[in-house]
Amino acid sequence: MTVSYKRQQVGNVDVFYREAGRRGAPVLLLLHGFPSSSHMFRDLIPLLEDRFHVIAPDLPGFGQTQAPGRGDFDYTFDSFATVISGFTEALDLQRYVLYVFDYGAPVGYRLATANPERVQAIISQNGNAYLDGFSDGWTDWEAYWRDPTPENRELCRAALSADVIENWQYRTGTSRQRLSPDGYLLDIMLMARPGAQEIQLDLILDYRSNIERYPEFQAYFRTHQPPFLAVWGRHDPAFIPAGAEAYKRDLPDAEVHFLDTGHFALETHAAEISQFIRSFLQRHI
Repeated sequence: MTVSYKRQQVGNVDVFYREAGRRGAPVLLLLHGFPSSSHMFRDLIPLLEDRFHVIAPDLPGFGQTQAPGRGDFDYTFDSFATVISGFTEALDLQRYVLYVFDYGAPVGYRLATANPERVQAIISQNGNAYLDGFSDGWTDWEAYWRDPTPENRELCRAALSADVIENWQYRTGTSRQRLSPDGYLLDIMLMARPGAQEIQLDLILDYRSNIERYPEFQAYFRTHQPPFLAVWGRHDPAFIPAGAEAYKRDLPDAEVHFLDTGHFALETHAAEISQFIRSFLQRHI
């Protein structure tokens, strides 16, 4: 395995990213979710680098990407899409396959709707674009979206705790024997950085903007019919299987697979997911 760890300045954001594979090969752009970073792809990248040029950036406020404080940078999903779009321009990524997970989905779908000609295919791993996909575990977030008071903001802070990150996000529906502690321990450590929780609470509030754009994302799917693969942890406590099946309404040829694991499916099923990806992209790219 030959993975390079690099940085690319995009405006006032210093984007950290992982890169592997041969330049000139089909580009696979991996967009992580909450509360993780490109570290979540550490097992997947070596399984794909022989066939693809794999690039995995950290979003602002996550991992090792360095971004200004809240007063100098808007921590919103629109801002994230602007940064990642600029990142693809800086690296001269003319066409790419999107791999989206969790927060990475609304970021990637913003890129796709803005420049549909650049997206060769989409792989969604527990990345939602339909109301069908929400579990009943969003109560506090939904209250904050409806009424963004300081009190409702504080209720959402529980989602950032070490206990919720480890036991709700990582362990729910996941084999304890197969789950390495590396992922959740790193996420917990990074969440403890000064100012990190306030950034995440800003993003929790802005998550409502993603739902407002679901009709736009769905119109993109219907119009452009990108080859689409969903590989989904069946026991995800946040995004339920109905969210994966919902893609078939707008993408009748979508390929959907469920895995016997939870939200962070790559932590336990990277090998299986890589095989689905290789087979899918062999047929479409």
